[in-house]
Amino acid sequence: MKRTGYLKPLQHQLSDPIHYELKVDEHTISLNEHLGKEMEIQFLDELTCQFCGRKTKKFYGGNSACFSCFKNLPDNDICIIKPELCHFHEGTCRDGSFAEHHCMSTHIVYLALSSEIKVGITRKNNHIRRWIDQGAVQALPIMEVPTRKDAGDAETFLAQFIKDKTNWRKMLKNEVSDANLYQTRKELIGKLPKHFQQFVLPEMEIYHFNYPQIEVPDKIKSLSFNKEQAIRGRLIGVKAQYLLFDTGVFQVRKHTGYKVSVSI
Repeated sequence: MKRTGYLKPLQHQLSDPIHYELKVDEHTISLNEHLGKEMEIQFLDELTCQFCGRKTKKFYGGNSACFSCFKNLPDNDICIIKPELCHFHEGTCRDGSFAEHHCMSTHIVYLALSSEIKVGITRKNNHIRRWIDQGAVQALPIMEVPTRKDAGDAETFLAQFIKDKTNWRKMLKNEVSDANLYQTRKELIGKLPKHFQQFVLPEMEIYHFNYPQIEVPDKIKSLSFNKEQAIRGRLIGVKAQYLLFDTGVFQVRKHTGYKVSVSI
């Protein structure tokens, strides 16, 4: 099978294990059934902005954006990465309608276990996708807050006591802490300021995730088109937004907008 087009982020469906698909333009490649097979992804020297669709010589801001979209679109504002810096209330938002839909909506503050336990945030009803994209094997909500800024403020506060980043190398090697999510949640709730207590959710069951993988990489070597023209190897697993090969690991979302030829 050979498909040519622009890479999109990995698509997935909740199942046991997670079902993954590689998207190349409108072509869909089911990855689970190709575990153990040789695969090649060749870069064809073209980049397209994922927002406006125009060709560009380089991407800006780590989000597959051309310069104009990076500078002007709300999707690429600083508060997307650091929601506690939301400036909607100051009247300086790049796009008020975007903010109403994306930021002035209910968000969940959660714990996820990918390597060690970390705290994170996501829009309500986006939580499953978010946890899978992070390679979480377990997840547990803590709070439900009315805006993205509220979520960012809560995350910033809780990050004083627990990590807010995933160790992606440990995550891909399945080096997972045996820490208890329920106990950690209880301890963190006890530290929350009074104005956050009203948003705490009743205790819920832990979400569990299993990923398609036939081998664990001995060593994590990052594969990128910044270093090589083609990525080749035997596909041994898929986790988060990574393809795991016997030759290294390839972060698909990072390469959104790259024109490629995929052979499998």
